[in-house]
Amino acid sequence: MRRILFFLIFGLSGLSVLLSLGFWQVRRLEWKNQILAEIEARISQPPVSLPASPDPNTDRFLPVAVHGQMQPEEIHVLVSVKKVGPGYRVISPFIGDDGRRILVDRGFVSTDGKQAERVSGSMEVTGNLHWPQEIDSFTPDPDLEGNIWFAREVTMMAKALDTEPVLVIAKSETDPTVTPLPVDTSVIPNDHWQYAVTWFGLALVWAAMTLYFLWRPGVRPKS
Repeated sequence: MRRILFFLIFGLSGLSVLLSLGFWQVRRLEWKNQILAEIEARISQPPVSLPASPDPNTDRFLPVAVHGQMQPEEIHVLVSVKKVGPGYRVISPFIGDDGRRILVDRGFVSTDGKQAERVSGSMEVTGNLHWPQEIDSFTPDPDLEGNIWFAREVTMMAKALDTEPVLVIAKSETDPTVTPLPVDTSVIPNDHWQYAVTWFGLALVWAAMTLYFLWRPGVRPKS
């Protein structure tokens, strides 16, 4: 009887923990979906003028429109696009009519288009402010000689191109050789449903194993 009681308490305790983790992930999924909906709504709002002092937290994804001069200098950030393959994001300095010098993510070019000459000069850029967080401990340092960067780090790019640490991700592009990669929520991780399924699956396996141990010969009391 003591062995049965031990397996029962141990099994129910483990099952309770696994189910709690699963339901916690479900609640996190609801929270994350709400956040993503708010971001989507903000991305699609009408563009406004560039704020005087954009904040990476409160102004992230803010739609803006700037008019000025696109500069010919470029930073090339190595990326891979689904169904297209590897290439580069083209980041260029942009001098607004007010004299402010900011960064613009113009979009994607193939590896063959890395050295191509692109349209610069007077234009209007509509897009979203963003401060991507793409660097981790495994990200290599940029190859400055070959102009190959492995992540968009706004502060580093701004220093390299002598701009404000402000990045606009363009929604459209005047150069036909550049494919815009506008901001959307597809790049924001939302794995809570997969985690929930994993925890609930483990709970099911735990319950089955508990029943097995309770009913296997040598554990059940003899009649």
